[in-house]
Amino acid sequence: MSGFDWPVLMRAGMTGLRLTPDQFWRLTPAELRLMLGQGAGMPAMNRAGLDALLAAYPDRKQGERDDGS
Repeated sequence: MSGFDWPVLMRAGMTGLRLTPDQFWRLTPAELRLMLGQGAGMPAMNRAGLDALLAAYPDRKQGERDDGS
């Protein structure tokens, strides 16, 4: 069993979203979930997230190597 409730998904896609069968079957499961309002993505990055990213990947001057030279 695939784990997908195809009748429910088809009804949501073709009736609720008004997709044609061709449009429905060309979607990936992730695209369909997004269109149905599920898994709408990650929240915006906050300052702590930005600081962690900057610490992990510091800016370097052009030509500067990882060892600082």
